[in-house]
Amino acid sequence: MDSKNELKIFHKETCITCKKAIAEIDRMKLDIEKRDFFKDPLSEAELKKIIKMSGKSPSELLRKRDKMFKELDLENSRVAESQIIKLMVKYPGLIMRPIIISGNKAFVGKIDSKILK
Repeated sequence: MDSKNELKIFHKETCITCKKAIAEIDRMKLDIEKRDFFKDPLSEAELKKIIKMSGKSPSELLRKRDKMFKELDLENSRVAESQIIKLMVKYPGLIMRPIIISGNKAFVGKIDSKILK
């Protein structure tokens, strides 16, 4: 597998969904580069690139179960998408995970492993 096809996963070590995704990728014997974005945070530029690659808006990638989501009242407040990105960089728990990069696409949250083949 050449580096162009190498998968990257941005995850949280303790996240069950992330662990399942990594286990599934390992089972498929695919090369993967792992990065715990809680220990090695994403920059605003990296996050913007991932959001663009996912084809979704920043607000669609918000993790609604995170306590900061409730504390910041993101459900009811009118926050600009650019501000959401800044909040996601500051509070990585707000970012839905795992994020799997395959080629020029980003898959966020629970995904079907068939798309990675």
